[in-house]
Parts: sequence; C-alpha cells; structure tokens
Amino acid sequence: MKVKNKNVISIILGGGQGSRLYPLTATRSKPAVPIAGKYRLVDIPISNCMNSDIKRMFVLTQFNSASLNAHIKNTYTFNAFSQEFVDILAAEQTPDNPKWFQGTADAVRQCMPHFLSHEFDYALILSGDQLYQMDFNEMIEAHMKSGAAISIATLPVNAKDAPEFGIMKTNKENLITAFIEKPNKTLLPDWKSDVSPEMKSQEKHYLASMGIYIFNKELLVELMSNPDTKDFGNEIIPQAVGKNKILSYQYEGYWTDIGNIDSFFEANIGLTEDIPKFNLFDNENKIYTRPRLLPPSKFNHSLIEKSLISEGCIVSAKEIKKSVIGIRSKIGKGTIIQNSYVMGNDFYQTEEEIAKDKNKDKIWIGIGEDCFINNALVDKNVRIGNGVYINGGAHLEDFSTELYAIREGIVVIKKGSILPDNFRIE
Repeated sequence: MKVKNKNVISIILGGGQGSRLYPLTATRSKPAVPIAGKYRLVDIPISNCMNSDIKRMFVLTQFNSASLNAHIKNTYTFNAFSQEFVDILAAEQTPDNPKWFQGTADAVRQCMPHFLSHEFDYALILSGDQLYQMDFNEMIEAHMKSGAAISIATLPVNAKDAPEFGIMKTNKENLITAFIEKPNKTLLPDWKSDVSPEMKSQEKHYLASMGIYIFNKELLVELMSNPDTKDFGNEIIPQAVGKNKILSYQYEGYWTDIGNIDSFFEANIGLTEDIPKFNLFDNENKIYTRPRLLPPSKFNHSLIEKSLISEGCIVSAKEIKKSVIGIRSKIGKGTIIQNSYVMGNDFYQTEEEIAKDKNKDKIWIGIGEDCFINNALVDKNVRIGNGVYINGGAHLEDFSTELYAIREGIVVIKKGSILPDNFRIE
C-alpha cells in the first residue's frame, strides 16, 4: 500500500518557552537552537518528512520565533508551481480566541482552520525538539493497513528509563489497550508489552511514547472540537485509549528527546563517536538546512581528534578533541578544546572591525589564544579573550550569571557574551 503525498500533512510542534534548554532559548525558540555545528533542531523533523516525500508542513511556534521564521524562509523554498511548502504558524489572537497556545493540542486546535484549507486524510504530528531518523511512510502504511484511527510511534525502553515516559500497553495486534504517564517503578511489572527478541535481550520490555502521532482527519477534527483538552500526551491520548482503535508503531532506531541542556549536550558530543548513533553521513537520509556560501575551514598546526568541524572556520588551536565546532568559528593558537560544543558565529568581522576592536582593546569575536575549554557549550557570537580557563564537570553546582550558566556540570556561555582575558570557571 503506497501513501499518496496529497493525503498527508505534517504538523511540527515548536514547543513552549523551552525553559529547560535555557539559556540557549533566551533569544530563540527550541526548534531554532543550533545542533551539530550547522543545523537547527527544526531541520530534523523537516528532513525526516522530506526524506519520506511528505512536503506539506506546518511549524507551530509561539515564543522567540523571529530566528526560526528567518531560518525556514531562507531554507525551505519549493517549486513555485507545486503544492509543497513549510509554513510557520505563530500563535495569533482572534476575535473568537484571545488566548495564546495553552498546550500541544490547543496549538493544533487554534490552527485547525489553516489545516482544513488543504486536502488531507491523515495528519502526522511531530515534535520540533527530537533527534532521530525515521521513514514516516512505513508508519503511515502500517496505520492505514491496521484501520486505526490513531497511531503512536513507540520506543522500547528498559525499567530504568520507563518512569520518564508515557508507557503503552499493547495486545498481540500491536493495538494500545492502556496508557500510563510516568509510572512508578513498582507498577512496571504490569506494563510489559510484546517486543522484538533483540529488544528483549536488552531488557527493553516497555513501550514509551515518542510523541509522534498519526490521526485520521475526521477524528482529529472531532477531538479538536473540545476546547477543554489542552495537551496530547496528558489528555488526548489517555482519553482516546479504549474509545478509539490506536496502533503502536514500534521503532527500534536511535531517538532522543532534546528536552534539557544535558540531553542536548550529550546528543551533540555523541556525534563525534567513530560510529555515532545518529548518522549525518547517510546518502538516503540527508539532513537539510540553509545552504551557506562559506569557504572551506582552515587549520594551522592543530591536532584534531574525534571532532566535527563545520564550514568557514579558521582554527589555530593547539588541540581539539571530542568536540563539535560550528560555522565561522575562529580559535586562537595554543588553545585546547575538549568535550565541548562551540556553536560558531553568524558573521565574520572585517579587517576594519578587527582594527577598531584592537584600538579599543576590545576582544575579537571567537576564542582567543592559550585558552582551555572543557565540558562546555559556547553559544553563538561569543568573544573569549586570551588565557581563559573553563573546566565544566560534576564538581560545579547549577548557577547563572549574565555571561554564563551552569547546568548539570555543563558550562553554557551565553550568546554574545564577552569573557575577558584570564577569565576562569573551575
């Protein structure tokens, strides 16, 4: 059974304030946060849709959406004579609804008039802050074949991780018969489901919701007519269990929810492994992003080990290990960077600008000479002077200043911050 593209629209949820990703979300929405040196988080669900030949997408956002709007406008432009698009739908007040989005379901409800102006039979609802690669056609085909009204992508997890998720109980036909949100460990023995032999060997007996849904159009319209339900995970899905036919689509690949600084940091550093769980080097599953006309990166007497270096960088560092270096990064000689993500810069300084900074004893954009940076996230357009020492780790308590924040031992240098010569965080 082959899915016709015109039958499916994709709805990508941009999330709320993103407080758990602060300070990365201080001036941008979660989907706009840079990942892997050259992409944005929103590029992941959009690329999964494009690789699945689903090219009618809505991105729903509410907070700090300017940079996200600019990124999508400058990146995803399809043929003017086609029906393909990626549209931003920001929260808007109307005479009938003066409120902002109150939750994931409420966001979809408020935007329903925009969706219904297009022809579709199925709505694919995605999160804008997850890292994974999935062929949605396989899930849609399983949904259609089963005759389900709703399908939920589920991930087998172990007993340690299960209390962090909404857990599904399924029957032999992979239909969901019960749902529990973040169950206590004492309840888990009653919530095992049938999984593959490989998952059983890893003791992953529990099916966690991935926050990826397919709804039949008629049911979605019906459910959205109730203004009292605000959220999919906490209300729509639990209330639908037992009333509607719901399919569990088991997914066994790599998936992670970029919910906080720790998971974001781990996902990026994980890309430096010899064989990373998330494969950027895949001919079939490309990750799309804004095409920038940047020069090749340049290195001068630098040792680079297990690291990703993006385009347009000028690197004179002594050593870079197990790190991700973003676009247009400039790193001075003698500097050591390890286990860190440096997001890079939005622009280059001209020679005139550098000369003016030098005359005013102002630090240039980039990372200076003889610095040491470990276990850190360096946001964009940061100016770090010479001899700066940053050593993140479990020994540091959570803390926040105008220049940086510490979250779970990870030092986050805020966007546009200026760290003077010999500044220390240890």
